[in-house]
Amino acid sequence: MQIRYAGIITRKDSPEVRQVGEQLAAWYGQRSIRAELNRIDPDMDMLTILGGDGTLLHVADQASRHDIPVVGINLGDLGFLTEVAAEEMYPALKAILNNRVHIQERMMLKVKLLGQNGDPVGGACFALNEVVIIKGSTEPMMRLGCWADEEYITTYKADGLIISTPTGSTAYNLSAGGPIAHAKLRTILVTPICPFMLESRPVLLSPRTQVTTQLTPPSTNVKIMVDGRQCGIMQANDFLVVEAAAKPLRLISSPHHKGYFTILRNKLNWGGRDSGYPLPEVIGHNARKN
Repeated sequence: MQIRYAGIITRKDSPEVRQVGEQLAAWYGQRSIRAELNRIDPDMDMLTILGGDGTLLHVADQASRHDIPVVGINLGDLGFLTEVAAEEMYPALKAILNNRVHIQERMMLKVKLLGQNGDPVGGACFALNEVVIIKGSTEPMMRLGCWADEEYITTYKADGLIISTPTGSTAYNLSAGGPIAHAKLRTILVTPICPFMLESRPVLLSPRTQVTTQLTPPSTNVKIMVDGRQCGIMQANDFLVVEAAAKPLRLISSPHHKGYFTILRNKLNWGGRDSGYPLPEVIGHNARKN
């Protein structure tokens, strides 16, 4: 992976992070790499994200459409996606420039709002984490008819519905009681928010499935949120169609690679953030042999 032209995206409204970005641009310049702050050019070879997961989510759409690999430096709070720690930034970038790099492909979702006659309402939106249909805090529960391709799933009576990727399974989906799906999987998760019937459980669907949801009267004028940003307003009898996007996000893993479950333990405090236990050698050996 040869880097000649790099973009640097800094967390908004943070002069301190912008200063780090300017220092990084100078560091790239010393290595004959052209670098620009807070701009995405289709010709860029890599994007460096300085901030938290929210900063990365805001550029995931453009990065995926232009096939630009992204590396996230965690200068924010949680950092599931921006997995390179601040103190690891320059060693990690040196390793990437020396071609010690592993790129993961993270599934994206394409979202289209259609009127009750099937005509598009606005353009498509793209999500790395999730699409959420959600009511206001004081409004009654919604009724949301849901189909997998042309097969009827159910009508959810709930405060909303989350349609997420495996990447987004540890975000709002997890808070709503949905399952964690390993990031290497390709699947679409459908999770109701506070369903009226406890039997309304999350489902996992094939990545080739087109998920269609219709808002049933009397509910109307509810928000469609895509990775935390409003994508549209859904009126009674409108349809929301969600499917896997044609292009994934190309996410560069930390050269000091941390395993998926190591990240989960550290971020979610599973087991008190222990360092993990190696599989006993006798089991690992026998498993490989058999």
